[in-house]
Amino acid sequence: MDINWLGDFVCLGRTLNFTRAAEERNITQSAFSRRIRSLENWIGVPLIDRATYPVQLSEAGRQFLPIAQQTMAQLTDTRQAIREAERGNASFQRFAALHAISVNYLQPRLAEFETRHPELRTRVLSDTLTACCQLLTEGACEFLLYYRHQDVAPILDETRFVRKDICTERLIPVALHDAAARHGWRLLGDGDIAVPYLSYDPNTFLGTVVDRTIGNRGTALSIRYMDALAEALKRRTLAGAGVAWLPEFSIRDELADGTLVRMGGDRWTANLTISLFCSIERLDDMGRMIWDAF
Repeated sequence: MDINWLGDFVCLGRTLNFTRAAEERNITQSAFSRRIRSLENWIGVPLIDRATYPVQLSEAGRQFLPIAQQTMAQLTDTRQAIREAERGNASFQRFAALHAISVNYLQPRLAEFETRHPELRTRVLSDTLTACCQLLTEGACEFLLYYRHQDVAPILDETRFVRKDICTERLIPVALHDAAARHGWRLLGDGDIAVPYLSYDPNTFLGTVVDRTIGNRGTALSIRYMDALAEALKRRTLAGAGVAWLPEFSIRDELADGTLVRMGGDRWTANLTISLFCSIERLDDMGRMIWDAF
């Protein structure tokens, strides 16, 4: 039995979509389907009910899913413990976080913790929302930090973990002051002035949030650049390339000194909640200290 088959099945059990699961596992759909079939052959019964749309787990699949999840978590924990014992080091506290949260929120908080606890060792895994959720689900990290928004359904099975809402952050449409003034940019233009729009990749969480925020309102926005990373969009915005929705934590200084200006009023701003997730029972003493300190 290939350990990758378990990871594939856990992913499929969460997404219930062969195409999406194959993309997350970074293999072709045909190869992914073959590996699921191989796991079913190894167990001896079907794990997937393929007669329904979307696909569903069979009764055997529902029984096996928590076992697969637990096995993946235990293997990851054991591997990490063996490596740390070999190195003679204290264990790392592993955080999975969206890039924007990692850069603008998590790094300063960890610096505060390290000042009070010099023995603290951390590893931050910055990735997409889907990848970060998978890391927590598979036990490859102790903590997950991600944004939550009222109009975007979570992809994480939150019932399996404890959650702590840390703070609120706003996603604000901004532009370089000089460029906005020179070109007369307005979100609701008169049709004569096209406003260059620096957009998130539509498949990202922040891209979905911005799309929901804009809604069906007609705008003067015209997409000129697209990227998955907020920091990349910030660099383009500071270069005067257009308007972008950026996390407030990342642009506080630029807003304060007037380098960047807000475009539109509060109704163009999205409110996000930064939430922390973990499995309390899997934390060591240092991990519990971190959880309590957030």
